[in-house]
Amino acid sequence: MSPASAIAIREAERGDLEAIVRLHEEDELGTHGDAWTPETRPAYEAAFDAIARSPENSLYVALDGEEIVGTFQLTFIPNLTGRGALRVKVESVKVKAARRSGGIGARMMAFAEEEARRRGARMLELTSNKTRRDAHRFYERLGYARSHEGFKKRL
Repeated sequence: MSPASAIAIREAERGDLEAIVRLHEEDELGTHGDAWTPETRPAYEAAFDAIARSPENSLYVALDGEEIVGTFQLTFIPNLTGRGALRVKVESVKVKAARRSGGIGARMMAFAEEEARRRGARMLELTSNKTRRDAHRFYERLGYARSHEGFKKRL
């Protein structure tokens, strides 16, 4: 097990897809019902391909050697407010359950911030399930503020 400083981050490749979905499978709070099966694989492949084609979206993996230990997605959003400020939504942040609290999440979020700045964004935003108190403390330690109340509607 490498220290968080040795964790590499790169854009995800199609061959990473199963490992990424398996990270989401570990999430008992997510309620998305993610599971890597022969039946679900085509839906994940189509979603990956759509993300890969989109210049506004990037999917990343965190690697310890060859092992995928984390993932996250960045979506770049042009905005009229803030004099046209570009902002970035951080989505689907996951660290392998056995590797949490070891600095991998902080490394991924630092990478996300660096990438957002490099591409000219002026703000990072994210949402987190209200029950994820540990995650909330983590994001607050990194300088994120609770600024808005979020709403979602399933379609």
